[in-house]
Amino acid sequence: QAQLEESGGASVQSGGSLRLSCAFSGYDWYSRYCMAWFRQAPGKEREGVSVIESDGSTTYADSVKGRFTISRDNAKNTLYLQMDSLKPEDTALYYCARHSRRRQCSRYEHDYVVWGQGTQVTVSS
Repeated sequence: QAQLEESGGASVQSGGSLRLSCAFSGYDWYSRYCMAWFRQAPGKEREGVSVIESDGSTTYADSVKGRFTISRDNAKNTLYLQMDSLKPEDTALYYCARHSRRRQCSRYEHDYVVWGQGTQVTVSS
């Protein structure tokens, strides 16, 4: 059955960079559906960070535009999130997820049907 596993989370200084990875396993649906990164800080609502669609189109939350970049390597069945100019406000548990459709995908969490376990990102001042 399809599974996702995140990695790459760490503790970094403000202004630093991290690259998160999300590895796919199971049947090859990874390249057919929208994929996304979400994050959730303690006591806060889960936030959709970025979406990449089947044709490569991307969208970003206003809070990360210009700083984060989502991408995928279909040959490696891996989703990435490059995070630059990190801020303390970026501190959260980051999840990758798969949408139920291939295009016109929002960042609404309830439309995502497969989730990873999350990887922790902590940004200090």
